[in-house]
Amino acid sequence: MPLRLPIFPVSVVLFPGMPLPLHIFEPRYRRMLTDCLEGDRRFGITPAGRDDRLPEPGTVGCIAEIRVNQELPEGRSNIVVLGAERFVLTRSLEDAPYFVALVQPFEEEPGTDPPDETAARLREVFTGYYALLRQLNDVEPEDPSLPGDVLGLSFHVSAAIECDPGVKQRLLVERSTAQRVEALLMLVPILTATVESALRIHRRAHTNGRGGARPDVVTEP
Repeated sequence: MPLRLPIFPVSVVLFPGMPLPLHIFEPRYRRMLTDCLEGDRRFGITPAGRDDRLPEPGTVGCIAEIRVNQELPEGRSNIVVLGAERFVLTRSLEDAPYFVALVQPFEEEPGTDPPDETAARLREVFTGYYALLRQLNDVEPEDPSLPGDVLGLSFHVSAAIECDPGVKQRLLVERSTAQRVEALLMLVPILTATVESALRIHRRAHTNGRGGARPDVVTEP
């Protein structure tokens, strides 16, 4: 059944079940936020179209549920949203000062879960990547809290990796859990190698003026 939904086109990708902080400052989106808070607290996040317009029909996005709203000076706000269902944009509606569209549900294909050992491998490679990323950002080590179900796991990893938004959008659009997991199993090791390289440079930079460099030792995933 079609749903009428305010749309926030932005260059980030929201995944179901995942939180996302946003800063709202443009007047039209401040108005959208006010209306959403007075209504069901939901809007849609999609990629931006040409000239920051609404994207073309057929674009896939994710419903954002407002969980936290921090009001700031000059009408600005910091908010935290939680990803709900995915949708496909079907038609633009020009009846508000911000973008509004009709959307349809966009659901995962049933029966596309990967084998348990494949999901376990994704947990393993992501845990290694996550540990290295925290080292690079000078954050204390911490095991990631990963969902127990494979669909939630695939969305969690897709949201947490640091890569181009276009890549994340392709992961969002994928309707086969197994295919998304396989894509992540190819992508995460590549990203891990990039973080390893950056971590070596980071460690050398921290030894400048201290009389020598530390050994190039990184944690194995």
